[in-house]
Amino acid sequence: MISEMLSYPFIVRALLAGLFVSVAASLLGVSLVLRRFSMIGDGLSHVGFGALGISALLSLQPMAVTIPVVIVSAFVLLHISGKSRSGGDSAIALISSSALALGVIAVSAAGVNTDLNAFLFGSILSVSRTDSLIAAAVSAATIFSYLVFYHQIYSTTFDPSFAKATGISTGRYTSLLALLTALVIVVGMRILGSLLISSLIIFPAAIAMKLMRRYATVSIAAAAEAVLAFIAGFVLSYAFSLPTGASIVAVHMVIYLTASAARSIIILARERRAP
Repeated sequence: MISEMLSYPFIVRALLAGLFVSVAASLLGVSLVLRRFSMIGDGLSHVGFGALGISALLSLQPMAVTIPVVIVSAFVLLHISGKSRSGGDSAIALISSSALALGVIAVSAAGVNTDLNAFLFGSILSVSRTDSLIAAAVSAATIFSYLVFYHQIYSTTFDPSFAKATGISTGRYTSLLALLTALVIVVGMRILGSLLISSLIIFPAAIAMKLMRRYATVSIAAAAEAVLAFIAGFVLSYAFSLPTGASIVAVHMVIYLTASAARSIIILARERRAP
C-alpha cells in the first residue's frame, strides 16, 4: 500500500510539504505555547481565509494577498499579546471571527470556488511543486533560526524582561517568530485547511511538554511527534479514504491522550513510592 501511495507524484508532493510544515510548526509552537500565544495560529488561519475570500472577490492572485495580510496580522497580534494578555486574547477572538465572517461573505459574493474550499478544509490535490519548495524553504529557515539564535529565542521565550535587560533585542526575535509563524500558516493551509492548521502548532508542543522538561528536549520531541503524527495520519487517510487534515489531527489527539494518561500513571507511581 505504501508503494502504491508513493507512486502518485501529487501524494509525494503533499507528503513532503506536510512534513516540512509539521517540523516548522512544531518548533514555533513550543515558543508560542510557552509564551501563551498558542491561539495566534488559529487567529492567523482565519485571517488567511478572509484574505483568500477577498482576493477571489477582487480577482487577485491569492498568495499575493494572503501572505502580506497574514504577516501584518501576526505582527499586530504578537505586539498586542505582548502588551496585555487579556487584551491579546480579545484581539485574537475579534480579528479571527471578523476575518472568517469577511471571508465567508466574500466567497458567497464571488461564487463557489473550489480552491477556497480547499484552503478552508485542506486538500492534498491542491499542493503543487511550488508549495513543496516553499514549505521546504520555510522549514529550513525555521530550523536555521532556532540553531543560530537558540539562546536568544530561549531567553525571549521564558523571560523577555531579563532578556531585554541583558541586551537582547526581544522585539527583533518576536518579529522573527511572527514572520515564520505567518509563513507556516499560509503554506500549511493547503494541506490541513484554515480550520485545522493551528493544531500543528499546539498539539506537538503540548504533547512534548508532558514528556520532557528542558527546552531543547521539548523542541526535539515536538518535532519528532509532529513528523510521526503527520505520517500516520497521512497513511490512514489514504488507506481508509478519510479527509487528510482531520486524520492527522485525530492522530495528534490520540497521542496527546496517551501521553496524558502515561504522565498521570507515572505521577501516581512516584507518589506511591514516596515515603
